[in-house]
Amino acid sequence: MSKDIELKIEGMTCGHCEMSVTKELSKLPGAMDVKVSSQTGTASLSVDDSVDQAQVLAAVEEAGYKLS
Repeated sequence: MSKDIELKIEGMTCGHCEMSVTKELSKLPGAMDVKVSSQTGTASLSVDDSVDQAQVLAAVEEAGYKLS
């Protein structure tokens, strides 16, 4: 099974920001349909049920951003 995740991310301002966050979130197990928007400061994706909040937070922080 997979679960849908919606995130608010602080500090994204451009396409490069979107690419960085997309790259890190895509590394999560079973990540699908990763969509990141610097205009709205949001990200959405589907992941395996085995993925927890700490892993999502770590991926966003690895890209250099924080959840709001």
